[in-house]
Amino acid sequence: MSLRLAIFLVPAVISQLSAQDARALFSTHCAVCHGDGHGTERGPNLVANRKVRAADNAQLREIIRNGVTSAGMPAFNNLPGAALDQLTELVRAFNASAADTAVPGDRAAGERFFFGAGGCAKCHMAGGRGRAIGPDLSAVGRNHSLASLEEALRNPAASIKPGYELVRVTLRSGGPLRGFARNRSRFSAQIQDLEGKLHLLDASEISSLTPEPGSLMAPVRCSPAECGNLLAYLASLTGPVAGKPAHAFASPATAPKPGDWPTYHGLATGNRHSPLAQVTRDNVGSLRLAWLFPIRHDVIEATPLVADGVMYVTGPNQVFALDARSGRTIWHYQRPRSRETRGDPAKGTNRGAAVAGDRVFFVTDNAHLVALHRLTGEPLWESVIPEGMKGRNFGNTSAPLAVNDLVIAGISGGDLGMRGFLSAYKASTGERIWRLWTTPLPGEPLSETWRGSALADFGGGAATWMTGTFDAETQTLYWGTGNPYPALNGDERGGDNLYSDSVLAIDPATGKLKWHYQFTPHDLYDWDAGQTPMILNTTFRGHERKLLATANRNGFFYVFDRVTGELLLGEKFVDRLTWATGIGKDGRPILIPGQEPTRDGKKVCPNILGGTNWHSVAFNPETRHFYLNAREACGIYVKPPSWNPRPIPNEPGQMFLRALDIETGRRVWETPHQGPADSWGGVLSTAGGLVFFGEDSGAFAAADNRDGKVLWQIQTNAAAELGDGHSWRASPMTYTAAGKQYVAVAAGPNILVFSLP
Repeated sequence: MSLRLAIFLVPAVISQLSAQDARALFSTHCAVCHGDGHGTERGPNLVANRKVRAADNAQLREIIRNGVTSAGMPAFNNLPGAALDQLTELVRAFNASAADTAVPGDRAAGERFFFGAGGCAKCHMAGGRGRAIGPDLSAVGRNHSLASLEEALRNPAASIKPGYELVRVTLRSGGPLRGFARNRSRFSAQIQDLEGKLHLLDASEISSLTPEPGSLMAPVRCSPAECGNLLAYLASLTGPVAGKPAHAFASPATAPKPGDWPTYHGLATGNRHSPLAQVTRDNVGSLRLAWLFPIRHDVIEATPLVADGVMYVTGPNQVFALDARSGRTIWHYQRPRSRETRGDPAKGTNRGAAVAGDRVFFVTDNAHLVALHRLTGEPLWESVIPEGMKGRNFGNTSAPLAVNDLVIAGISGGDLGMRGFLSAYKASTGERIWRLWTTPLPGEPLSETWRGSALADFGGGAATWMTGTFDAETQTLYWGTGNPYPALNGDERGGDNLYSDSVLAIDPATGKLKWHYQFTPHDLYDWDAGQTPMILNTTFRGHERKLLATANRNGFFYVFDRVTGELLLGEKFVDRLTWATGIGKDGRPILIPGQEPTRDGKKVCPNILGGTNWHSVAFNPETRHFYLNAREACGIYVKPPSWNPRPIPNEPGQMFLRALDIETGRRVWETPHQGPADSWGGVLSTAGGLVFFGEDSGAFAAADNRDGKVLWQIQTNAAAELGDGHSWRASPMTYTAAGKQYVAVAAGPNILVFSLP
């Protein structure tokens, strides 16, 4: 399409400007790199460009005005405003979608033809209906021009989507395979067969691979009226609309396959202990880097997921599906970063996704819960978590949790002033089933635990910003809540401030609270309870018990009867602890007077990062040890408005890998880290006798689970300057692919994957 033709086809988009002037501006300032709009070796194609189409006019204008230094695009801030507007509208015209074009025809009739006589749905999905064999067409009207849609129907071979090239493969095992090459290289191939199954192949498994010319799809046979109706229907497909239900859902299996890691903690119970044992104390010294995958973000905090040989990993507002053996991309979903978010979501923090059935669930920075199809990466539905709420403080940073036929998602923003809540959504449609508020409104029950104006002015906080856990045996959901707001200053929130800093036991079917426990009543230290509430079935003091165990940011290790909520153990796991002498028989901390933050600053231990934090923990049922990274550090707490918690000069902190006795809380062994004690890396226990952990210096290491002796390490330099001073920001996991065990962790901007030779 020429520049003149692009303008001619969509006059409505540029009706208020002179086409001749727009062409002259483009030719003078842009054509040297972008040619007639289709791009050159010096600049990308701007016609029918998905990324350009996804941007609004303000974003396009800003890009033209300020340039893109990293891509070599200069700024055009010397152009007058009218010229910038003309160029913006012209680039918008290049990308006029079919959905923005008046298309005659009967959409309802076109939909019936698509799912009926036309046979389109035998290979394609639209709105969650059909089969995921060929590309998903749910957003085809938004992503394509009317001309490209017409061409695709008339001549499918000329418009094959990348990743859907047809190939024939002969396997060395003797079997033939025909399907789409979703990706391939000299060393591996990711083939989707014509039934929708992925075959993730190493080159050693392939005898021959031959591309087939043309397209699997034949030209559509339709009368002029049928073709017009079909085009009208396709042009109307703009993707899922927030709050609009989708269709069909393949129910997930009751338990993951051996070697899979389908949820944030591997299992919904929250225990990062794996039964995999190919990597052992004896051979871990041979562990080496198998592959890495970079993501364009300073620090990745996500835990990769693996199901059926495919790895799913998230970055800011994006999800990648990768071949878990090689790291090769199968699909990539991405949407623009939001402008309205604040705090951690605005930084691009995202800790992962959840896999259930045929779907991958993740949450965007502005707290939209999205369901993607596992095979295509296309969105099936989208729901706004803070639906009906105003304000910029709502966002999300963590992985949702798939429970039964629901997806549970929390909310972040507790450090900025908001009212916390937890929501459950139907996995098939995205319909919200229930919402549980974590703070009351003024005058409601529990508001008596908030004396002052904090509830009315700020909502109280108590965000649900980390992933909870689920006990299928008792059908109970456990979720930690964040700190009260304002933090460090309790003048306008007298009382315990429920349900801040608590663990909540919830009926997942109804959202009703079964029981709760508050770790730090009237928190003045920002010690939220986002730490993992781990579900265990084990012997406790001579009796088989259903337990809930957690190490809290306040420096105490807790064990509960998870059915009744009875506190069975509360012992400190750090030595530097000055705010309480212990946990009383009533379950409340025994406070030490005079430890509140002051205007001049008060030394308190632990420091604001806590004795531990949100990073993962593990329990090995054989050693009966609870493993965690613990922080020994004190800080100066300053009462707001001069909110400035700070370290203590000449009193450095230190991190330790520690093993605790589950029945007593006693420290069995510890291994000191080397570094500045600002690490947020978690641990992974395996049946091979190992504990993998992120060491404060930036090394990724494996220790003997019996005594903490370090048996293997590789320096990832994750402790290099990362912008906010913190080093490790992710926790390790392990999985099998093609029968081989791998260990993976996010370090800086990279996903690192290790295996034995």
